[in-house]
Amino acid sequence: MSFSGLLVQLLNGLAGASSLFLVAAGLSLIFGVCRIVNFAHGSFYMVGLYAAYALAEALLPLGDGWAFWLSIPLAALGVGLLGAVVEVLLLRRIYKAPELFQLLATFALVLVIKDAVLWLCGPDELLGPRAPGLEGAVDILGRSFPSYDLFLIAVGPLVLGATWLLLHKTRFGMLVRAATQDREMVGALGVRQAWLFTAVFALGAALAGLGGALQLPREPATLELDLQTIGSAFVVVVVGGMGSLTGAFVAALLVSVVKAVCVWLGVVNIAGVDVAFPQLTLMVDFLVMAVVLVVRPWGLFGKPQAASRSHGWREQPMRPLQPAFWAAAGVVLLGLLAVPWVVGAESYTLVLLVDLLIAALFAVSLHFLMGPAGLHSFGHAAYFGLGAYGAALLLTALRLPMELALLLAPLLAAAGGLLFGWFAVRLTGVYFSMLTLAFAQITWATTFQWDSVTGGSNGLTGVWPAAWLEDKRWFYLLTLLLVVLGVLWLWRVLQAPLGYALRAGRDSPLRAEAIGIPVAKVQWLGFVLAAAVAGLAGALFAFSKGSISPETMSVAKSVDGLVMVLLGGVQTLVGPIVGAFSFTWLHDAMARNTDYWRAALGGIVLLLVLLFPRGMAGYGAQLLSWLRNRQAK
Repeated sequence: MSFSGLLVQLLNGLAGASSLFLVAAGLSLIFGVCRIVNFAHGSFYMVGLYAAYALAEALLPLGDGWAFWLSIPLAALGVGLLGAVVEVLLLRRIYKAPELFQLLATFALVLVIKDAVLWLCGPDELLGPRAPGLEGAVDILGRSFPSYDLFLIAVGPLVLGATWLLLHKTRFGMLVRAATQDREMVGALGVRQAWLFTAVFALGAALAGLGGALQLPREPATLELDLQTIGSAFVVVVVGGMGSLTGAFVAALLVSVVKAVCVWLGVVNIAGVDVAFPQLTLMVDFLVMAVVLVVRPWGLFGKPQAASRSHGWREQPMRPLQPAFWAAAGVVLLGLLAVPWVVGAESYTLVLLVDLLIAALFAVSLHFLMGPAGLHSFGHAAYFGLGAYGAALLLTALRLPMELALLLAPLLAAAGGLLFGWFAVRLTGVYFSMLTLAFAQITWATTFQWDSVTGGSNGLTGVWPAAWLEDKRWFYLLTLLLVVLGVLWLWRVLQAPLGYALRAGRDSPLRAEAIGIPVAKVQWLGFVLAAAVAGLAGALFAFSKGSISPETMSVAKSVDGLVMVLLGGVQTLVGPIVGAFSFTWLHDAMARNTDYWRAALGGIVLLLVLLFPRGMAGYGAQLLSWLRNRQAK
């Protein structure tokens, strides 16, 4: 460790902070005006990098210099136009839908855009040319530092200044700032909100595209950049404070500098233990976010969120399930019990049904938080993964019987929920969601790097069921039994005083506190119960596959759970089951029948969002209610 090395690493961090700020600034603008948590924003960054590469190649006849420097603004402009098209054709149609369904639509866009880029550019990594005129390096205290990175360091403040002037010295900026504070009032004053939203969304997408295009000489264009980038962008926006461009800039600097210091420190011996600080870069940004949100819940420059005025649904009072429902459920259960003896022990149908049942249990546990409790967790996969790894380690490391490991694994997941939930339930809205995401990423990074215990990136193998379950039919029946018991238990909790207290804290926390309900403690208990059931689903998953890897607690797994719940409908008890079965079956069918399964799946999800903005089960419940009213008349 030396001062020159620290200085170079800090400069590296500042160069990375510029592109990160551009992405976060666009995301912050879109959220501030359109109130959309845009999961596709990382895809715009990825498209910007691919577009810059393609344009640099296409413009080569003009000369290397012209080709490179023209490709960057043209790529940003192209991504901005793409954002405008997305807003007009899709998002404009669902602004009155619940905000979470807008999130589902943007996730579907991620799938569609990823496969579109795969079809156009192929699966290989693409590394762009060096920047003409800035190919060399400068000497800093005896160390070489790329000239292009110095250029990037200057770009961030310049874009911040230009954006500030746009927002504070123009009529457009005045309207944007007004819409951030009160969209309805802006519309009442005669401003055409539709075109304002389109312009803001296009501007935010263009900033993300510019951030990606500027990375042309620094990193290769890959299909994994979308989810990698959106995670970091969320961290910056939340740490800085939702809607604050200055906060996003400061947060980007903070996160990048902390990462740079970790790289500079290297391996340090602390109390006889070697700590590899460079490995912490996988989770240090989420650690920063967790610390900031615990100390300052609204971010460094943020303000408490105002009450939402969205035209979303409000759940009707929960009523006991009708006899007709139980009769239909009994018929379905009998059919599921008969399947193993109809299809045979070696049929793929059994494997698929086990996956469907596990997905349903995971989705029901997440719905328990999102629906009755009103807690929108973006990191629920952490507890699924804790249950899976808990079962695997209890079986392989402690040599416990499989049956005992299956029973104890949910307790380990509940312990994780007990720890993380204590911090999370003290926040609300997007900040709660982001803190759950931070804890999930910290858990994933720890699992990914703890080679001696978790097997690191290779995971754990040899996690097989007991001998009496080698016949797949018996394992399927055990899975069916535990899933039914888990679902019925959560449903019973919702009919108990705890369930009513959760819904009271969701609908009116102030009134709930006034009548003596400790809202935070009730939500904490609900968080732990949901984590335990997700852990049971994870344990079943580990034994069904015979192995486990860190991907089971990644962001993608958490997003899958969100999609399942939203597809089925948050406001119905059977919604998560319908959504889990539909999404998992579609995922399997598309993956086996087409190379571009993501685009096909994303297209279907978009269609379902447009047709059933309250979820498939929610639409079914609404239709049944309409039919009953017709009959009553």
